[in-house]
Amino acid sequence: MRKPGKAVPAHGGDGQLRIIAGQWRSRQFNFPMAAGLRPTPNRVRETLFNWLAPYVEGAKVLDLFAGSGALFLEALSRGASSGLALDLNPAAVASLRSHLQTLKCENGELLQTDALVYLQGSPVSAFDLVFLDPPFNQELLLPACQALERNGWLAESAWVYTESENPPSSLGLPGNWRLHREQKAGQVYYALWQRSA
Repeated sequence: MRKPGKAVPAHGGDGQLRIIAGQWRSRQFNFPMAAGLRPTPNRVRETLFNWLAPYVEGAKVLDLFAGSGALFLEALSRGASSGLALDLNPAAVASLRSHLQTLKCENGELLQTDALVYLQGSPVSAFDLVFLDPPFNQELLLPACQALERNGWLAESAWVYTESENPPSSLGLPGNWRLHREQKAGQVYYALWQRSA
């Protein structure tokens, strides 16, 4: 896994991810590296899913900036009932689609689309767990959070995971989101929020 802040090789190349737990535990996959891609490190994923342990099984999961798909695959491996992953990068989407086919996963859906545009629509049903790990320095996190809240994408007590370059307390996220846990790994702040209706 690439550490936050490490330069992407000029040739692009492949990264590797390993599923930590669940039905696909220890399965490893390559994914195409790209500018701005920061796969969530194994130790951060492990911490996050320890926080989420009682809530993943049966959850409807939305991954808005899927990238390598590490969080998306981990949630499905651990028993999420269904998942939707979005990414603009065609190579990332193709790679993740290939992984789902390899795993014979039929409850994960992928779309190559702009997350902020997609969120302007209305969901068929609300999501229980959302992953928000957008490219940094592009002002994507706050508009995504506002659209999730405004347009009915979140279940009443949904959990939202964020990664950001700034401390969680400074993000200005919706006032009915309660900060449940936060930590810092290198230059990256990661936090888990719970929505209240």
